[in-house]
Amino acid sequence: MKRRSLLIAPLLASLLPLPLWAADPAKSEIVIGTTVGDFGDMVTDSIKPQLEAKGYKVKLVEFTDYVTPNLALADGSLDVNCFQHKPYLDSFSQSRGLSLTPITQVPTGPLGLYSGKKKSLAELGEGSSVAVPNDPTNLARALVMLQDMGWITLKAGTDPFKASELDVADNPHDIKLIQLEAAQLPRSREDVDFSVINGNFAASSGIPFKSGLFLERGYTFINWVVVRSSDKDKPFVKDVTEAYNSAAFRQYAAKRFEGYKFPKSWGEQAK
Repeated sequence: MKRRSLLIAPLLASLLPLPLWAADPAKSEIVIGTTVGDFGDMVTDSIKPQLEAKGYKVKLVEFTDYVTPNLALADGSLDVNCFQHKPYLDSFSQSRGLSLTPITQVPTGPLGLYSGKKKSLAELGEGSSVAVPNDPTNLARALVMLQDMGWITLKAGTDPFKASELDVADNPHDIKLIQLEAAQLPRSREDVDFSVINGNFAASSGIPFKSGLFLERGYTFINWVVVRSSDKDKPFVKDVTEAYNSAAFRQYAAKRFEGYKFPKSWGEQAK
């Protein structure tokens, strides 16, 4: 009886479902850092299950700021992060002396101008207050958007990735720019006339993009999945990249993230 049981056990084990690909033998766990909300949901709902099917353990760590995720990635507390566009990554990495590499784009909610005390663009008046992100690259992004709206004019030759209040050449309505940490912008709406809110924080606060009074144009600020440069050619990074570009993830994103900008590499779905 015992001999028969010993023979059956290996047979039963061989019938259990196995990952289609073996996990990186040098990497049993992948720690992914995101900001709270949509990028975390992408990991929980789609990326984590895909990577676990390949044999990895996946841990999600969520942040409420734009500084800690890159520092945590650089010091090895994270293996991957997903929360930032490339202009921010380039600026932050250069200023902090970090060696980080973007590996693939992800669906990204647009930056938008949302109502505060005032409910329409027509209500813009002398001295209106507009809350904007306080980090340099997203502040520049907000200023370019306000110029696209015709609310301000930047000096000729201003670098759109480095624009600051000092680059404002014309402010005919004497708009007061209130600089706040990006995560605080959704809550700022009751205290200012208008608020410029990053897409991920609008989404995590339940603010629909369709309620935006003006949404950012173009695809420059699509966000990226980022790893340490020393890891970029490792098998686990290849598996992470494949998960974010899989048919399963694209189908999930198309249903879950209506109104987002999709990576251009996704073709028709990106339009």
